[in-house]
Order: sequence, then C-alpha cells, then structure tokens
Amino acid sequence: MASIKRIYDPAEESDGYRVLVDRLWPRGLKREDAAIDDWAKEIAPSASLREWFGHKPERWAAFEKKYRAELQEGAAAEALAALKKRAGRVTLLTATRDLDHCHARALQRLIG
Repeated sequence: MASIKRIYDPAEESDGYRVLVDRLWPRGLKREDAAIDDWAKEIAPSASLREWFGHKPERWAAFEKKYRAELQEGAAAEALAALKKRAGRVTLLTATRDLDHCHARALQRLIG
C-alpha cells in the first residue's frame, strides 16, 4: 500500500518506508530534517517531461501516459520494481503542491 505526502509535512510513524521521489532536492529543507529512508530520484520524470507538463491539470492524462512509458526503461524501471516489492506501508514524498496532478500520484497507482 502506498500513500502520498508532501516532504514538508511532518513525518509520522504510520508513514512506514518514506521515499522521496523528486529528482531535485526540495528547497529550504535540510537533509537531516527530511526524515526519509530513501531518495529515488531515478524514478522521477525526466526534466523535459516535467518542464513540458508544467503542472497544468489539462495536460495530466498525457503526462501520466508519457511518464508511465519512461518508467519502463533503465534505472526508472528498476526503482519502480523495487518499490513494488517493498513490504508494508510506503509513503511517496514530493515537494509538489498539487498532489492530485503529480508524478507521485501516477506512481501510487502503479504501486498499489
């Protein structure tokens, strides 16, 4: 089971395994304050896809389709497989404000 949370929200025991899924480190957050178990930056969308999407909800369906295609290759595919195998609760962390239209939401659907 996977959930999504902003990296800036306080860590909770119920989060389980906390993994940051952004390619860039979140602004204004010290690494020692992040309370993460892993940083899977290879699973984040490519810079070109992220820039094209621009967090525009009208592009969400196309973004999700393109992102799923990216997740089928190389290090991203390996990182996705590792997350799928993870036992217990997994919390996907992102700095994104719109949690309904972000790559973490697409990952959550893939992981279950």
